[in-house]
Amino acid sequence: MLEYIPYGKTGYFSQLVTDFLGECQEIRPFYKYSPTHPDFSAAITARQQFDTPREALVAALTEQYQTYNTDTAVSDNIQALLQPGTFTVCTAHQPNIFTGYLYFVYKILQTIKLANSLKEQYPTNNFVPVYYMGSEDNDLDELGSIYIDGKTLTWNTEQQGPVGRMNPASLEPLIAEVKKALGYAPHANELVELLQKAYLEHKTVQEATFFLVNALFGRFGLVVVIPDNPKLKQLYIPVMRDELWNQQSYSLVGNTLAELPEHYKIQANPREINLFYLQDGMRERIVRQGAEWKVLHTSLTFDATSLEAELTKHPERFSPNVILRGMFQETILPNIAFIGGGGEIAYWLELQQLFEHYRVPYPVLLLRNSLLLVDEFSRERIKKLGLKVTTLFQPTEDIITGYVKQHTNASLVLKDEYEAIEKLYDGLEEKAKSIDITLVASVGAERKRALKSIGKIEHKFLKAEKKKFAWQADQIRQLRSRLFPGNSLQERKENFMPWYAQEGPEFLDRVYDALIPVTDQFIILEE
Repeated sequence: MLEYIPYGKTGYFSQLVTDFLGECQEIRPFYKYSPTHPDFSAAITARQQFDTPREALVAALTEQYQTYNTDTAVSDNIQALLQPGTFTVCTAHQPNIFTGYLYFVYKILQTIKLANSLKEQYPTNNFVPVYYMGSEDNDLDELGSIYIDGKTLTWNTEQQGPVGRMNPASLEPLIAEVKKALGYAPHANELVELLQKAYLEHKTVQEATFFLVNALFGRFGLVVVIPDNPKLKQLYIPVMRDELWNQQSYSLVGNTLAELPEHYKIQANPREINLFYLQDGMRERIVRQGAEWKVLHTSLTFDATSLEAELTKHPERFSPNVILRGMFQETILPNIAFIGGGGEIAYWLELQQLFEHYRVPYPVLLLRNSLLLVDEFSRERIKKLGLKVTTLFQPTEDIITGYVKQHTNASLVLKDEYEAIEKLYDGLEEKAKSIDITLVASVGAERKRALKSIGKIEHKFLKAEKKKFAWQADQIRQLRSRLFPGNSLQERKENFMPWYAQEGPEFLDRVYDALIPVTDQFIILEE
């Protein structure tokens, strides 16, 4: 069963996200296409006018996939990228261990469904779903933990630098913890074996993530791109060279930020140079000091000649940060649409001037689908309480208060009493005016005290009445904790594995069927 609630009514999304979906005038100039009624034809036309390096892309992907068992759908999609009538739709994410959060699965399946939907709309073209792996990210605190079975499991490793290049062998104890958490679920063993093959039989996290994602989504034709690749970085040398010598992005993005309304939170501030220097165990900022370029926290220093030689010979050692990452993606892919979360959308809104400067097509931006998965136990408990699922998006105590007020026989809202107090003091205020105008302030102060007293009495009435609904209140708290762990959206906390362990690949099919590639509605999926 499916239900929907507008994003703005969930209480979990920023003003920027709701204004983006609503195409608010203040924010509309910062993106090119409508996020709810996008003009894909215009995006296709714009992409056709850009010289996408298709042959180099396919060569890099063919090499990347050569040691893996690949579904025919994936192989066909890679070869189709050589054709000028083939385009990609893309989502991006870092290689969180064991896929990280539930929404990782959602954004990939939405990308796949959008590609299939576009094929129906434009049958003479082909559309390839792409997962672009942000494997150069070095935030292990973010990428190295998962939440499962009510607790957080964290990878304890001393490795540093880009997470994608880390050796995953020491994840074996964590996989054992996952196995324990999944118990005897029908598909638990096959899932644990998949994790073992992925993380214990590959040398890096990015290779492990590639294997895992390919195993889960290869049947849908999903193509995984690992941009930490010298052949792909080679295609971005002109932009990286311009960044190192002329720092164009700093002023271009800075100009956009100056125009963005103040009440929107800035997602990413540009550096003077928006590139890191990348090696195994190290990802550090590059700064220019006069005629030299230094890599922070190291002894590495380049002059113009040595920097040009390094960039030309080893482009893979230069890593775009969040300001330049999106344009790298759009340079190497024949992309027309990007699916991202609220934070990703926020920084993409900063980039339009940058894209225009380098004449790279700016894609359709779509907010990733958000889902609440309601299991059978929760659904039955919600039904027994007579609640609506959408009510559970409210704060817990607000739900309980509303429930008590709806079901009690007592009069808990002292509306008549408030009106009586107001009427009484209105009369007293008139008398005060006739006696001495200075007494009006005293009457006003007494009015406030009286109304405050009534409010305290009303609160005590409600508190006493809530005790009669202790069982229902406890059930509501348990439901909220189960469906909104840590008072967070389920998808931002939980991992996909408990559901997959129960249902197997059918879980992915069930979610795929529920998704709406272009929407402004939060999806509630009940068993």
